[in-house]
Amino acid sequence: MRKFLYGLSGLALLAASASAAPAADKDPGANAPVQYEVSFENARHHEAQVVATFRNVPKGPLKVRMSRSSPGRYAIHEFAKNVYQVSAVDGAGKPLKLERSEPYGWTVAGHDGTVKVTYTLYADRGDGTYSQVDTTHAHLNMPATFLWAQGYDDKAIRVRFKRADPNWKIATQLPAVAGEADAFWAPSLQYFMDSPTEISALTVREWQVTDSGRTYTFRLALHNPGTDEDADKFVEKLRAIVPQHIKVFGELPKFDHGEYTFIADYMPQITGDGMEHRNSTFISQPRSLFRGNFSQLGTASHEFFHAWNVERIRPAELEPFDFTRANPTPSLWLAEGFTQYYGPLLIRRAGQSTVDEFLTGLSGTLNGVVTGPGRLYGSPQEMSLRAPFVDAAAALDPTNPNIFTSYYPYGAVIGLALDLQLRGREKPLSLDDFMKQMWRTHGVTEKAYKPADARAALARTTGDEAFADGFFKASIEGSALPDFAPLLDQAGLKLRPKSPKKAWLGASRVKVSGSDVILDAPPAPNSPLYAAGVEVGDRIVSIGRFEFANEGDWTDALDRLKPDEAATVKFIQRGQTREASLKVAADPTLEVVRYEKADLKPTEAQLAFRKAWLGEDTPSAK
Repeated sequence: MRKFLYGLSGLALLAASASAAPAADKDPGANAPVQYEVSFENARHHEAQVVATFRNVPKGPLKVRMSRSSPGRYAIHEFAKNVYQVSAVDGAGKPLKLERSEPYGWTVAGHDGTVKVTYTLYADRGDGTYSQVDTTHAHLNMPATFLWAQGYDDKAIRVRFKRADPNWKIATQLPAVAGEADAFWAPSLQYFMDSPTEISALTVREWQVTDSGRTYTFRLALHNPGTDEDADKFVEKLRAIVPQHIKVFGELPKFDHGEYTFIADYMPQITGDGMEHRNSTFISQPRSLFRGNFSQLGTASHEFFHAWNVERIRPAELEPFDFTRANPTPSLWLAEGFTQYYGPLLIRRAGQSTVDEFLTGLSGTLNGVVTGPGRLYGSPQEMSLRAPFVDAAAALDPTNPNIFTSYYPYGAVIGLALDLQLRGREKPLSLDDFMKQMWRTHGVTEKAYKPADARAALARTTGDEAFADGFFKASIEGSALPDFAPLLDQAGLKLRPKSPKKAWLGASRVKVSGSDVILDAPPAPNSPLYAAGVEVGDRIVSIGRFEFANEGDWTDALDRLKPDEAATVKFIQRGQTREASLKVAADPTLEVVRYEKADLKPTEAQLAFRKAWLGEDTPSAK
């Protein structure tokens, strides 16, 4: 049996005790080969001071460097650009020659077996990838904060934080050093780099979950300008979704040190994000819980699902994580996309949203993938491999926006398709059964998987190798999707055009410069504007009888034009005036609604299917 206990804690220090650590991972002691000390004397100007000490350095130069990638991210990030005033001394304090041998690293020679490197870090982006230091907090993603030495990957690490304010607390998945304030340790570089840390005037809430005879501490470490009541309400929502996550896999992961921490930063200077880690998550939004109407639960649900799916059920290409380059994998449709599917679904099953609220979100996801142009250009595996180009990556040259469908919604729609197909089989199964199979084979064992392994897991789940092969060939290696209308009908849900009488030209965003109305979004392939040769940045002069001098003129035209109406578009493209014929299309936007809202009566069998999938419908717990 599992029991869920709730309690509060006003901890001054957030981390597991060293005694709770696995036997193989023990506190390395004061002579740890790698030691860091971090202080924030100039926090008001977003600077941290870091001292990194490397002991038992072999003869010859030592190479130290900053990472170029971060766990959970798939693109290159140049963290070294925020590191400066770098100096080094040996164990006796003698200055050492330090040469910057490349943009990302430095070489230190002439040491006595000890190298101590001191540097300043500029940090002013608070999200799951970067770090932010100011007078309210230190929000530290480790790859963006700490340089490391080549050859020390498997060496134990100690880190000590000097709090800028005595009222600050420390939230991290790193275990605490026994008897030493504000000090923590890690068994290796991989674990250390996967352990983000928040230091601020945190509000802390704790509860315990007993699963399969093991009791785990769950913790919310909240940096938020709200009230204690806000924190209490949010933690109740977190408590409600945890059992639903466990039901999918059948058990909790064996969290290292017996703890899992939601590190939540909801401050106005923060950047919205969510980033999974082995025993914790960084979740951030610039709105407070109250201002966000506790919608932050969506990100928390997504990231917590990652504790199973991607942290332990892990694509082979991410293991071990290489901090010097991008880490691409063809399996993000499963690692991120299925997680995207389950995040809101488990909130629904927990009674924290209504069926209608869930269907509104599902409609947006389904519509973007089914009616969007991206599937014309690649499969879910192809889109997964494009992650280094899109996952918070930056480039100066423009990219064709029509050729990419994010593996997040793409994978979520694949998950929906597979779930509904499995539930509709003669002997009903569900996507939960597939996830349990992946968990038993690749999660509990932490044996990384490749696409062929996921296909084999689906064959074992269904006992139908032909079905698994066909599904992967059509919808994973290819870009085919099933007809969702009959699949959704099984649950008494109607897939229909949302506004079939509304005009659609292929792009809806315009911007106004003086009296010029400029197309502000690329038209979709095969749309009226695309066929007419209109492109983003073109000035739209007129469409048929409608002339444009402001945004209101554009909106009026879309309201009054009719599907199938023929018209002439006049536009100015890079200084040349052009005219072309077009045929107005109907708005292709789709929506999913309950039969009851479509004046249809669901059968008992359809209602039973819906309940088994989505849970009992209850008023929203907002």
